[in-house]
Amino acid sequence: MSVQERKQRERADRERLIVATARELAEQQGWDAVTTRRLAERIEYSQPVLYSHFRGKREIIGAVALEGAAEMAVAVRAATAAADGPRARVTALARTYLDFAASNPAVYDAMFQLDGGLAFAHEDTPEPLKDAFAALLESLGEVAGDGVHPALFTEVFWAALHGLATLTRAGRLPPGDAERRVELLVDRLAMV
Repeated sequence: MSVQERKQRERADRERLIVATARELAEQQGWDAVTTRRLAERIEYSQPVLYSHFRGKREIIGAVALEGAAEMAVAVRAATAAADGPRARVTALARTYLDFAASNPAVYDAMFQLDGGLAFAHEDTPEPLKDAFAALLESLGEVAGDGVHPALFTEVFWAALHGLATLTRAGRLPPGDAERRVELLVDRLAMV
């Protein structure tokens, strides 16, 4: 391995460490606790080293969001691949999405609530975000219905899931009806 390759590997390792530490800190204490000073202390590097990877917290949030989008896409695809038939796939998708949001609240916030400097629904949207949407579209497109654009249907279904995830987490919806909400969403919106 050349010196340059070793330095590139070390840089990539440091970047992963920064993102993992930010994610861990955010999940434990919330995003307000994630500061460049605190991250530098936790990873045992100076703040200038941290700034050599990310210009600030906004870019770190963006990196966590991209990582989360990739993880969510994998989870959705795994759940829907194991399901038999359109209804089971859409139900698995909904449950997986909501479980991901509940299990990874700081990552979910990075993906959809906080400004990570990422473009959504544009030509320059980062690939992990496009792929996460594609993972939803793969199962939802088949149930969009006649005359309904599959991507538009996916956006509406995604918005409903996001609303359920956000309102549930905020304590605005009674937790006992979570499964009934998924069934209603699948039955009425996806009509499968």
